[in-house]
Amino acid sequence: MKFQVKDLKFKPTTDDLVLTYFTKDQPQDHPLWKFLPAVDKKLVTRLFTSKDFKGNDKQSAIVLSANKGKMLLVGLGDKNSWNFRKVTLASRRIIQLAKIHKVKLLSLALELLSANGYSTERLTQAVVENIAMASYSFDQYKKEKDGFKVLQVLFLVNKMAIKSVGTGTKTGEVIGEQVNYARDLGNTPGGDMTPTLLAQKAEELGKESGFKVQVLGKKEMNKLKMGAILGVAKGSAEEPKFIIMEYYGAPKTQKPYVFIGKGVTFDSGGLNLKPDKGMDDMWLDMCGGAAVISAIGAIAKLKLSVNVVGLVPAVENMPGSASLRPGDLLKTMSGKTIEVLNTDAEGRIILADALTYAERFKSRLVIDVATLTGACMAALGLRASGLFTTDNKLQNKLELVGETAGDYVWPLPMWEEYEEDIKGTFGDIQNVGKSRYGDAINGAMFLYQFAKKYPWAHLDIAPTMKTIDGQFLSKGASGVGVRFLVELVRTELKIK
Repeated sequence: MKFQVKDLKFKPTTDDLVLTYFTKDQPQDHPLWKFLPAVDKKLVTRLFTSKDFKGNDKQSAIVLSANKGKMLLVGLGDKNSWNFRKVTLASRRIIQLAKIHKVKLLSLALELLSANGYSTERLTQAVVENIAMASYSFDQYKKEKDGFKVLQVLFLVNKMAIKSVGTGTKTGEVIGEQVNYARDLGNTPGGDMTPTLLAQKAEELGKESGFKVQVLGKKEMNKLKMGAILGVAKGSAEEPKFIIMEYYGAPKTQKPYVFIGKGVTFDSGGLNLKPDKGMDDMWLDMCGGAAVISAIGAIAKLKLSVNVVGLVPAVENMPGSASLRPGDLLKTMSGKTIEVLNTDAEGRIILADALTYAERFKSRLVIDVATLTGACMAALGLRASGLFTTDNKLQNKLELVGETAGDYVWPLPMWEEYEEDIKGTFGDIQNVGKSRYGDAINGAMFLYQFAKKYPWAHLDIAPTMKTIDGQFLSKGASGVGVRFLVELVRTELKIK
């Protein structure tokens, strides 16, 4: 998809216009009204006077233009309740409608989507990101490609805003593209997206974007005594990989961010085999890893003045003859032992070694992103990821990052009393809690045992790894986490 930015005085070169209206708007209030032929004005006015179109936020209409194009009327709802969240949904709705009505080229008056508290540049970035996300479809495995593509979007803006809109457009294109790259990785079936292929994809993106990639295999992990990752991988014929990505956009004396992504390319549950309903989307269990790979790709492409390291432990969790058994004890890279009481709580096990490996980078902040627990889905539903940290100031900052990025997060407690629930009997730590309750917190508290030497936060993205109805996005992986990590870095740069 291509984006263009033009002055509002510029007559659209496309015959297809998007006319957005709030509930109390009149047809002639729209800045593109002056470009409509008289017959089109009559048609639109008739829709308003007949009350067939009232500008409600779930309402739209299509009008064939005298110019042989189409006019998409999109309702935005009550202007008094308009906010940044609604900007993102409206951007997606516009593209979904354009796809339904086979509109290839469309013109949009961008200023009508503005929201209080957000600059023109940031608003444009969000609109472009969400347009890119709404344009996405995963059809690589279809013989007949049925996903209609919008080819061009023309933003018409006030002359004074052209530079800001142009900058926001470029940033939004890169981030939206990388969100969709994470969705491609996540949507690829587990039989194809093995640890080896995931590592190859990271290497390819590194060459394209400008960051260094090193991949450790079984031999190197044995030398590092990564018993946790190797223990989970034993049940699979697929060799585990430990993917290390490094981007240096600032002097190497500056402490890096370290992003860690869970890369379980397929999770059968191991010997604690999942039921069929619990296994039917477990090729998505590497979405945390996909988010980290893609976020570093975006940061590198944007050439941000920051240092970032990405770590992705990649394994399959399978019930092979050498598989990890309930009751086994694993010695981690840290020296601590894990008492494995359930082989289906494997994500936290592999992250333990990655969190220990992160110590060598003396980071300013470590964030792990993982599809960790179904319990987090039970707690929060499917619209926010779980946020866990022992640092209240960091928690508040990350909540704001999620709100601005569109990858919404919500905090759950990390009180020290919860540590008692994951203390082991025969090992230092057990990989599930002592009761069947609160496993999202137990999982986070387990990870914290390996993350006490640096500032740290954990995102449980199990609730948001897939798109849901009402988001105006195609089914499958959501790409959650990419925008969050990029926004975090960009926010920190602005604070300086």
